[in-house]
Amino acid sequence: MTAESVEHRHQWPVPPQDGYTVDDLFTLPDLPPHTELIDGSLVFVSPQRRFHFLAIDLLVNGLCSSLAPEFSVEREMTVILDNRNGPEPDVSVVRADAVTGLDQTKFQAEDVLLAVEVVSPDSESRDRTTKPQKYAAAGIPNYWRVEQNGTINGPVIHVYELDPLTKSYVHVGMHRDRIKVDKPYPIDIDLTTIGKR
Repeated sequence: MTAESVEHRHQWPVPPQDGYTVDDLFTLPDLPPHTELIDGSLVFVSPQRRFHFLAIDLLVNGLCSSLAPEFSVEREMTVILDNRNGPEPDVSVVRADAVTGLDQTKFQAEDVLLAVEVVSPDSESRDRTTKPQKYAAAGIPNYWRVEQNGTINGPVIHVYELDPLTKSYVHVGMHRDRIKVDKPYPIDIDLTTIGKR
């Protein structure tokens, strides 16, 4: 091993015996951008594909186009579900009164009306099973999972609503060319415009 390779080694944080907490997520120095906390473990995000960025852009713009003043659309902000879970949905719709200013870094689950995850190769399992289960258990009423349609490379959006009795999501629709729904407010987004600027 050369002196140069030793100098470039990164010291990864050693987790506490019981795992990290949301307080750790916001106080550990030098965490990579978009680090999430899932079940007390830090999850680092891989570089994203262009589809991921464009899908988020399309949804943020579309959600903002019909936004009522009592809501706010947020991009890549941590949502505190409990002491050991602080995921970062790609897009969230939150109550406007939960927005505290430009230095804000997180929202509480009870302030989130919609959580959206755009699936990437490294996040498939988390976005399809882990996160929706946790969002539902925390009482977030709506969840969208966005995947790339392999045939036309456009987005496919799976829409879920919370069943308050079971505290689990029910699949209520799949949208390819346009998403038109009435929850958490009336939304109509043309999905065929992804990547067209």
